[in-house]
Amino acid sequence: MSPVVTRFAPSPTGYLHIGGARTALFNWLFAKGQGGRMLLRIEDTDRARSTEPAITAILDGLAWLGLDWDGAPISQYAQGPRHREVVDMLLAGGNAYRCYCTPEELEAMRARALGEGRSLRYEGTWRDRDPADVPAGATFAIRFRAPGSGETVIDDRVQGRVVIQNKDLDDLVILRSDGSPTYNLSVVVDDHDMAVTHIIRGVDHLTNAARQIHIYQALGWAVPEMAHIPLIHGSDGAKLSKRHGALGVEAYRSMGYLPAGLRSYLARLGWSHGDQEIFSTAELIDLFSLESVGRSPARFDFAKLESVNAHFIRDMPEPELLGAFIAFLPYAESGRDLLGRLDATRKLWLEKALPALKTRAKTLVELQKAAAFIFADRPLELDALSRQALSDEARATLAELLPELGESPDWSAPALEATVKAYAERQGLKLGAIAQPLRASLTGSLVSPGIFEVLEALGREESLARIADQAA
Repeated sequence: MSPVVTRFAPSPTGYLHIGGARTALFNWLFAKGQGGRMLLRIEDTDRARSTEPAITAILDGLAWLGLDWDGAPISQYAQGPRHREVVDMLLAGGNAYRCYCTPEELEAMRARALGEGRSLRYEGTWRDRDPADVPAGATFAIRFRAPGSGETVIDDRVQGRVVIQNKDLDDLVILRSDGSPTYNLSVVVDDHDMAVTHIIRGVDHLTNAARQIHIYQALGWAVPEMAHIPLIHGSDGAKLSKRHGALGVEAYRSMGYLPAGLRSYLARLGWSHGDQEIFSTAELIDLFSLESVGRSPARFDFAKLESVNAHFIRDMPEPELLGAFIAFLPYAESGRDLLGRLDATRKLWLEKALPALKTRAKTLVELQKAAAFIFADRPLELDALSRQALSDEARATLAELLPELGESPDWSAPALEATVKAYAERQGLKLGAIAQPLRASLTGSLVSPGIFEVLEALGREESLARIADQAA
């Protein structure tokens, strides 16, 4: 049995969108789970729209998601001579022919089909015509001689047995009049030459599958196994749009999602394993199967993605989360400024604060906002609510509390909480009457992790200095 080889074949005409990322993930998981390889082919034959920045965005997006590929990426455009060689083979075998129809004749065919309520199909004008009829100097395209009767059966690993009537498929162009090969021809040749054993792609390619099977058969080549996965719709069931989440992978990085969280969520868009919602990458590789991919369109739900991502943030060890956060900052709003301020001292504060910070954060953006006090300079800029909380009376209370905190032999959250509670009891104050002014003086906000965790994270020297700045 041949080793499993899958391929991901994006067109570099824009970013790596979320549907393409899921297709890449399914190919990657299947190959990894079968001990095989996933290859990467850049389908850059549309020279007018294919760009180097788009290729870079695709490679970066896959790398960020942790979806590595085997070997060097293959350019479909660079395989043009091989594609034309195969066209010549099809011509020599009588499986293709030259079509000399002019653009005006093709437009007339379309108009007739439209007027008669038929699907737009080539009428076979040059399929069996005498070459002696060719006008002098006429240009031509080359068409594949498709079977005109019978049916083509696709035994799809996801969609099941799909039957397409051959009469509904016309003779497609495989080489344009300018000598450039077309998509369906190029894909077949590349997949064959790359020894691809399993084609996993969107269900919108199902009709292409029948056309491609005909080309495989005409060339005497083995047809790879096919799995056409469902499309992704928005949470309302409508076609996926930007408001639903049809964004580039780089947007999800900027929005603060973890690669592991996005992988786990994307895997569940169309595939399932019982009721399990959260998967480690090792579990995905072990459990993924094409037979567990459904046929119905999956629904993209930001709330569910946030829930999954929050789980991965909470479970990530603090040193690893710190690394992920630092890697995220260049892609975040104002993140580059924060990165420049993250010296060794602030890194230490941040790592100490992470256990408290990560319990409330669904994304790294939320983590960044919650950690704003780490990056703040003294004296802190106070928001409106903090200024209200720091009344003259509250500032006087902080001034009385300050030396007691300073004398605390143990600068840990439990010990500091005991010190503050003891002070509150002696003064006949509720804990909140002290905690809120403390919070305001330490963070500049009334929203933060537990105030005693903040004290511990900032350390004795910085905490006492911030409180002193606000004390009466």
